Amino acid sequence: MGHDANMRRRVFLALLLTLSIIGGTQGIWLTLPATGTKCVSEELHSNVVVLADYVVVADDHALIPTISIKVTSPYGNNLHNKENVTHGQFAFTTNEAGNYLACFWMEGQHKGKGDISVNIDWKTGIAAKDWESVARKEKIEGVELELRKLEGAVEAIHENLLYLKSREAELRTMSESTNGRVALFSIMSLGVCISVSVLQLWHLKRFFQKKKLI
Repeated sequence: MGHDANMRRRVFLALLLTLSIIGGTQGIWLTLPATGTKCVSEELHSNVVVLADYVVVADDHALIPTISIKVTSPYGNNLHNKENVTHGQFAFTTNEAGNYLACFWMEGQHKGKGDISVNIDWKTGIAAKDWESVARKEKIEGVELELRKLEGAVEAIHENLLYLKSREAELRTMSESTNGRVALFSIMSLGVCISVSVLQLWHLKRFFQKKKLI
C-alpha cells in the first residue's frame, strides 16, 4: 500500500509539474505613465479561450486611480472596452489567428499626477477553463481530474504545433515570394544600368564624331 501511495503521489506531482510548465497563465505588472498608453499582447490561434482579470494597485486604498482599457483582435475588432474603472475582467474565444492587444491608460483626477501600477492575470487555453465546474458536472477529482487537464493540455499543444506549422508555411511562402521579387528587381536594375551605359557610350561617340575627334 505504501508503494502504491508513493507511486500515485509521484504521478500526481508529475502531472502538476507538466501543467505548470505548459499552462497559459501570465501574471503581468504594468506601470502606466502619467500620460500615454501601455499595451500587452499575445499571438494566439483561433478557438482559444482567453480570461483576464485586472486591478489597479495603489498605496492609498481610499483614493484608487481609475483607468480605461480596450482589447482588440488582430483585425481591429473591439472585444472589451471600459472607462474609469479600478478593476475588471474580460473573457472571449478567439475567432482570428494573430496578435491580440490589451491597452491601458489613465483616466480621472489622477491623470498627469504620476505613474500607477496595474496587475493583470492573463490566462489562455487550458488555464482559462473552469475545471471546478467540470469536476462538479462530471463528478471527477484527484488524479482523474489532473489526467483530464493533461489531456486538454496535450490537445492544446497539438493545436499550437499545427498553428506554428501553418505559420511557418506562410512565412516560407512569403520569403520565397520576396526573394523572387528581389531577384526580379535586381535583374531589372542591372538591365537599366546596362541600357543607360549603352546610351551614354552612344551619346559620347556621336559627340566625338561631331567634333571630329574620332
